[in-house]
This record gives sequence, structure tokens and C-alpha cells, in this order.
Amino acid sequence: MTTPLILGVTGASGLIYAVRALKYLLEADYAIELVASKSTYMVWQAEQNIRMPLEPDLQEQFWRQQAAVDQGGKLICHRWGDVGASIASGSFRTLGMVIMPCSMNTVAKMAAGFSTDLLERSADVQIKEGRKLVIVPRETPFSLIHLRNLTRLAETGVRIVPAIPAWYHNPQTIEDLVDFVVARALDQLDIDCIPLKRWQGRSNNSLKHSYHDK
Repeated sequence: MTTPLILGVTGASGLIYAVRALKYLLEADYAIELVASKSTYMVWQAEQNIRMPLEPDLQEQFWRQQAAVDQGGKLICHRWGDVGASIASGSFRTLGMVIMPCSMNTVAKMAAGFSTDLLERSADVQIKEGRKLVIVPRETPFSLIHLRNLTRLAETGVRIVPAIPAWYHNPQTIEDLVDFVVARALDQLDIDCIPLKRWQGRSNNSLKHSYHDK
């Protein structure tokens, strides 16, 4: 049996991060346990004018359609309020969990140890079990409260990968910018399934030309 990865999706703006992550993970034949918060339903409606279904089976079809991956991998979707689901238990083995995008509301609850839905409970389980938890916060600017909550999570071992793209890979599309963030988030879980142009360093000759140009 393949050990699954939990993908959490919150109501922060930027659902494209979750869609692109799911696309590459399914294409790489990973098993995914997906849980979207209640607010995610509203964000899909507000940002894309799309209704995300409530039923888990219909959600699987929905997410596969959004990711454009009909076959490949394994995808199980959970209701946001189903705190009795498999991923709510520490005895359920996982590769870890990534939450993208991650709202500041979710960050605050995780930092305080609150678990009011399945997503938050699953994240709390990863923390208490000492497993890998990666979050991709999507907010700007960060307030002092946000920073303190993020610091508290970092002190417990949570990896924080803000939705900040790089430019050295010469991005040409919005997807290129998104994929960089997704790849860096999955790097924290030792998952390398995205065709990303990684930094290889500069040769001495290129450095000389750069200084000369200045």
C-alpha cells in the first residue's frame, strides 16, 4: 500500500497553487488525501465562479478536472467537517502534509492548537506526531500577529514556504511562477516531481561579463 500525502486547501486566495500541486503529484503517481476547508468552497465561487461539490466522490472528479489529470495516482477527498476520517488519527501513516494556500486564520488556529475542522485536526496530528508539515501562506503584508504565529509554528518544526516566486528560472507564464513555489514546498517533503529549472550557479566567465557590463 502506497503511503499517502495529505494536501490541505484553505480559503486563502490562490487556489491555483493547490491545483498545480495536485496535477504534478497525480502525474507522478502519488496517493493524495485531500481536505479543503469550508472557506475553500466560497473562494472557488468568488475567484472562479465555480461551485465545488460537497460529496467526496464528486469532489474527486472536480479536482481531477481542475488539475487536468483524469488518470494517475490515487485521490481521496474528505469532507471538511469529517473529524472521524482516517487522516484525523496519528495511527494513520502519511508522508506528511502540505497546506497550500494557507490562510492566516488557519495559521492562527494551528499555532494555538485549535482543531475546529478536519484540515486543522490533520495538521495538529502531523505536529504532535513529529511528521513533516509544510504550509504555503498567501497573505501580504504580514502583521506582527501573523509573524508571531508563523514563528510559533516554525519553532515546532513546521516548514514555511511563502508564495514568493523567483525569477532566475526565466518564467514566461503565471504557471511558471506558481510551479516554482509548489516545487519549493514539495522539496521540503523530499518530493521532486516538477520540471523546474534549478539554480546551477554561475561560471567565472559569466561573472566577469556581469561585472564588466556594470
